[in-house]
Amino acid sequence: MKIVVTGTRGIPNIQGGVETHCEELFPRISRLGFDVNLVSRSCYVTASDKLREFNGVKLSTLYAPHIKSLEALVHTFLAVLWAKKQKADIIHIHAIGPAIMAPFARFLGLKVVFTHHGPDYDRAKWGHLAKFFLRLGERLGTKYANEVIVISNIIQKSLVEKYNRKNTHLIFNGVNTPVFAKQSDFIKSLGIKPRMYVLALGRFVEEKGFDYLIRAFSKSKKQNYRLVIAGDCDHETEYSKQLKELAKANDVVLTGFVKGEMLRELFSHTRLFVLPSYHEGLPISLLEAMSYRLPVLVSDIPANKQIALPENSFFITGNEESLIKGLEQQLDYNFEPVNYDLTPYNWDLIALQTKTVYELVQK
Repeated sequence: MKIVVTGTRGIPNIQGGVETHCEELFPRISRLGFDVNLVSRSCYVTASDKLREFNGVKLSTLYAPHIKSLEALVHTFLAVLWAKKQKADIIHIHAIGPAIMAPFARFLGLKVVFTHHGPDYDRAKWGHLAKFFLRLGERLGTKYANEVIVISNIIQKSLVEKYNRKNTHLIFNGVNTPVFAKQSDFIKSLGIKPRMYVLALGRFVEEKGFDYLIRAFSKSKKQNYRLVIAGDCDHETEYSKQLKELAKANDVVLTGFVKGEMLRELFSHTRLFVLPSYHEGLPISLLEAMSYRLPVLVSDIPANKQIALPENSFFITGNEESLIKGLEQQLDYNFEPVNYDLTPYNWDLIALQTKTVYELVQK
């Protein structure tokens, strides 16, 4: 069975939750006997790292303008045409923006699987027109896809309430078994010490809440710890520039986008993981932190509340005072590893569940 994957910027080592999801899932889908071709956006693939294959997944690059409001739309349109030309059995579209092309794909005779990763129209970076098209993409993807996958109970419930689509497939994001780093050369190069820093991770966009995290941390009584934020922006914005200036003014360590051994070091030696987001689908960064048995402090948005965490792991979203209180309480005691139940978030299980969806489409 030939599967064409679109809706992602690309793989491997490209920042983003959907990108991490695809990087983990589709090599496993390939190993299950499927012919998988993932289509990357040209604006994220340089000539030096233009791969033809990654862990059994064929990689193809199609044009996408490096314009925030247009790249997904243009790229997915071209990917649908390309999938038809390749005689794909299924086109698997990720995220609600690209899902606006689901009716077009069906019109061309393609079978469509759509994975809903979260209501992106809730993100602060989008204007009114962009939010309109994102909501339209959600509606069209939900209505016209042969099968719909959702990554959380919350999304599943919302599609029933808004579109009366009751036959969606709940398949969570996953997390790998952690590889604990014994060395600490990278964190030492950042000027930080094991268990003496608090870690946050994500793109530099408003809904991640890093600005009020920096302000809250700077006002806390735990100045013997350092705040480290790993990540960067895809498109430089006024917000991302101001965030970097705020970080510099408050002695926050910015690592840039990291993966692999550097990220393993950060997770292995941190004292506390913080996720201050206003909006998430099912945050892979939080699952990763949990796999490293880290204490976590997260905003009380529904996406975070659906994960089984101790009650003292939550603070009021966007509330600096609540975040300060949470930071001080969490850092008042010595580090103790936390055992979480991550059974539902196994990538091998997720691949088998996705395989079942593909087989259902072909019946």
